[in-house]
Amino acid sequence: MFDTILIANRGEIACRVMQTAQAMGVRCVAIYSDADAQAKHVAMADAAVHIGGSAPADSYLRGDVIVQAALDTGAQAIHPGYGFLSENPDFVDVVAGAGLTFIGPSANAIRAMGLKDAAKALMVEAGVPVVPGYHGSDQSDDLLAAEADKIGYPVLIKAVAGGGGKGMRLVEDAAGFAAALDSARSEARTAFGNADVLVEKFVSQPRHIEVQVFGDGTRAVHLFERDCSLQRRHQKVIEEAPALGMTGQMRAAMGDAAVKAAQAIGYAGAGTVEFIVDGSGPLRPDGFFFMEMNTRLQVEHPVTEAITGVDLVEWQLRVAAGEALPATQDDLSITGHAFEARLYAEDVPAGFLPATGTLSHLHFPAFARADSGVRAGDEISPFYDPMIAKVIVHGPTRAVALSRLSQALVGTQVAGTVTNLAFLGALAEHDGFSKGHVDTGLIARDLEVLTTPAPVLPRHAVAAAMAVAGLTTTAPLSGFHLWQPLRRAVPLAREGEAFDIVVEVLAPDQHCWTVDGDQVSAECRQGRWLIDGVPASDVAVAGGVVTVFDGYGIRFDVVDPLDVAAGAVGDGNVIEAPMPGLVKAMFANPGDTVCKGDRLAILEAMKMEHALLAARDGIVAEVMAQEGDQVSARAALVRLEDSGDGA
Repeated sequence: MFDTILIANRGEIACRVMQTAQAMGVRCVAIYSDADAQAKHVAMADAAVHIGGSAPADSYLRGDVIVQAALDTGAQAIHPGYGFLSENPDFVDVVAGAGLTFIGPSANAIRAMGLKDAAKALMVEAGVPVVPGYHGSDQSDDLLAAEADKIGYPVLIKAVAGGGGKGMRLVEDAAGFAAALDSARSEARTAFGNADVLVEKFVSQPRHIEVQVFGDGTRAVHLFERDCSLQRRHQKVIEEAPALGMTGQMRAAMGDAAVKAAQAIGYAGAGTVEFIVDGSGPLRPDGFFFMEMNTRLQVEHPVTEAITGVDLVEWQLRVAAGEALPATQDDLSITGHAFEARLYAEDVPAGFLPATGTLSHLHFPAFARADSGVRAGDEISPFYDPMIAKVIVHGPTRAVALSRLSQALVGTQVAGTVTNLAFLGALAEHDGFSKGHVDTGLIARDLEVLTTPAPVLPRHAVAAAMAVAGLTTTAPLSGFHLWQPLRRAVPLAREGEAFDIVVEVLAPDQHCWTVDGDQVSAECRQGRWLIDGVPASDVAVAGGVVTVFDGYGIRFDVVDPLDVAAGAVGDGNVIEAPMPGLVKAMFANPGDTVCKGDRLAILEAMKMEHALLAARDGIVAEVMAQEGDQVSARAALVRLEDSGDGA
């Protein structure tokens, strides 16, 4: 076994690898960028090396610098985690050339699966079923359009070097093909440096089921399947294992196909073979098709660990150190059911835009596994994926596991940034999901219901106001002034709307509150405050913001009555950056006539492209940013002429 390994990654996956490696007695070296100098993975490591600037290109993608850091710290091997250089065969060659071990597959195996078109051809040879489509080298617009017509709409355009939904577009008919092709190529070029695409048949009511494989370079086994069908814009949201409705015959067929795929390329280490499955009826052995193979550990690997009892990182280290596979196929079995929910810093009402901020409070219930790369006090940076944590639960049945997931999400507390926690909670409570009516279109169909905010009740405002006013204590004379009951206002606001809140303290353990005319009682019994008879929710206060931990987190702003509002409310004339990012493209020029919905600019942030659209018809008066500019959130990019100026 290795004495020391370097982990060429950051965030929760770096912490996850360290947890197992250090438990095995292996010393761990972390790498970090400027933005990550105080990060959790740096604090966990036995040693840490600074490798460059905050942008990934200046740090986590610098393979030569990373290899040198491994050599300088005495590491014998490098674990790539996922993302960044984990599926870069050139990096694997550099690692091997330096006399180090890459904890993962060979460069040849990664190359074989790295391009979707070549991988599909290889799978056909290996006897693995593939989706009908065009995977050729001729990338002319006319040919691709003709192939789409031949396949039959709807079709998917997918980047050949893609992953994570980037460079992927669903096209419903021929009229939308050209625009979708241009958009997919642009995003693929940015994300992967390769604009080539393939075109595939879009499977009706598709389910995304993937099989975990593990090889030692000679033979391979599968550790059963995960269902990743709950997706939004091709990004996984909640994963589960095993897949609902899976029969023994279907599992054997998919497992056999996945093992064939791994053995066809002499695969060593953990990998995932992803299949698209026809979910229009019961699962059947002739209704699944190879999509791609991810030649690394997956984000959702914990659900496989939960149902098999296998520590996949331990297996990675042991096989990379020269050991044979730790188990045969007959040794592996499934126990119970598991779910994983991905908790992100993102603004759901604004269209799931990635968010930033400093986490002022972070807590997970003890009964759930929470894989996280951040702590309270850490910043969610604009430079990297905004994942806060993966919340994982296990139970003896799917129903029990899903109930535990719902409870875990209710018990998760985050303050300091907006998150998708309420959205995840709504999914866990979704009637169709609980009944197993799952396909990749579920979220899109029910998006309005899933994103409806929880109601804000007077008792929530009282809980926030009590914390702000310092009235959560029951010490003698608290809330009293000159021996008279204190009656005072506690000004709070939520999303720009002010609350009229007044409290009269009748006794240290008894208050009478009025919230916008509604009377609310608060009294302390046996050390616990009850607000209108309901136990008061936990509250966190930081920097003028109060978060009440009910309804997955309700945020109030503390209003300073001495503040004077300045500036006018926006009227649609100014297009602002919704988050920090890079201006990837600017289409607007002064004097241009634009229509509502026209693309004015493209902002690249957190590995995704976001189109900024005109809010109304008008004429461009001013362009305040250029392509290549790094801009902050709310930065003005384009200004339209005032409506009275002829717009």
